[in-house]
This record gives sequence, C-alpha cells and structure tokens, in this order.
Amino acid sequence: MAFAELNPIVQAILATLFTWGMTAVGAALVFLTVFMSKRILDLMLGFAAGVMTAASYWSLLAPSIEMSEYLGYPVWVPPLVGFVLGAGFINLIDVFLPHLHLREPRSRAEGVKTSWERSTLLVLAITLHNIPEGLAIGVAFGAVAADLPSASLAGAVALAIGIGIQNFPEGTAVSVPLRRVGMSRLKAFWYGQLSGFVEPIAAVIGATAVLIAQPILPYALAFAAGAMIYVVVEEVVPESHASGHGNIATLGFIAGFCVMMSLDVALG
Repeated sequence: MAFAELNPIVQAILATLFTWGMTAVGAALVFLTVFMSKRILDLMLGFAAGVMTAASYWSLLAPSIEMSEYLGYPVWVPPLVGFVLGAGFINLIDVFLPHLHLREPRSRAEGVKTSWERSTLLVLAITLHNIPEGLAIGVAFGAVAADLPSASLAGAVALAIGIGIQNFPEGTAVSVPLRRVGMSRLKAFWYGQLSGFVEPIAAVIGATAVLIAQPILPYALAFAAGAMIYVVVEEVVPESHASGHGNIATLGFIAGFCVMMSLDVALG
C-alpha cells in the first residue's frame, strides 16, 4: 500500500519513527568520538533552532491563517489563540517537569525538586523539546485528511523531513556531553536516542485530535507553532550561546532556517 493511502495516524507514526531514527543516528556519533568541540555542538543546536523556527511559520502558522479564512473564522483569532495556548502549555511543563539544561550543574535543575540523576534530567530536557515536534507532525498529517486547500501531503512530509534533520544534532547534543562526563558509550547513546521516543506518542495525539474535531485544526496548528517557538527561545537558543560561540550558533540558525524554508516552499 502506498504511503499516501495510509490512515493519517499511521502516516504520522511512520513519519515520527523516521524523526526518532534520526535522533538515534545523531546519538550514535558517540561511538565515533567523545571529543566533539563545543563549537560544533553549538553550531548544531543553532541549526536545530533555525529549522524549528522556519517550520513554525511555513508549516504551521501560515496554514493556520489560511484554514481560518477558509473555515470562516476571524482570520487572526485561531492563530493567536492557538499560539498562546501552545506556548503556555510548554511553559507549564517547563515549570513543573524536572529537567536540566545541557552543560548546567545538577544544582541548576529546573522544575519540581527531585533526586533523579543528572542524566535523566538531561534527557527530560531534550524530551521537552520533542513534544511540540511530534504534535506538529501529527497535526500536519491530520490536516491533510481534512482535505483543506492549504494542507498537502507533500507539506506534511517536508515538515517531517525538516524535523528529522534537526533531530540529528539534538541526539548528538545529548549523547556526546554524557560520554564526556564519564558515562559509557552505550549508555550515552541509549539516553540520546531515548529523547526522541516521545515524538510518535505526541504525533498520535495531534493527529487523533484534529481527526475527531476538525474545527480545531487551525488552533492545533498554531498550538504546535507556539510550543515550538517557546522551546526555541527558552531553551535551544540560550543553550547554543552558553559556551560563548554565539556567532557560530547564529550561522547555524540561519542555515537551519534556510533548509527548512526551502523544503517547505519546494515541497509544500
């Protein structure tokens, strides 16, 4: 059976299995080296932030605006409401979920107090990044099933490809620092790839929600965009600048933005 003929939820699962796989490939670099420079890691994080930012507009907000007009809503309301709710949702998770940013000491863990190990807190931080990515892919494939003019299978596939590309450096950014602080290569790889596990789960939730209640689709697209932008601004960009390589990280951001923009415009 062709991919286009599959149920949208199945399409979303397959797409996020690809993005999870790209996380694992990135994490697997720990088997090749433990001495990857912080400059390279910051470049990779900047690239990931650029991809997420471009995807938030071209794959999510722009279709949300078009669908709002098509469905007869006030054109600015669903994008605004969804965006704010998405950012607020991730903010709540950020406040309560125990997690630790890359390169931070255990004492700087955020969220509720816990005795969990540093490695677990690091993985939870990257997992927080991946929730909106999985939601975005699920909503995108669900939108195709709604048969609205601004939703296309090629656009949903482009979004999955772009997120998969940026998951590669995210996997590396988890596994290599864990190896550097003394964790075994196998365990560092395990934690690195594990951070992508949440994406298929979030994708199923996103696709199912819009299939059950299609009128929420413009809100759902904007919700995913708000969640992604919150993660970019609150976590990914600051982490990419934390070691003093702001110029390199910014160039990575520009490159990631251009790659995702080109993918979406060319395929979507």
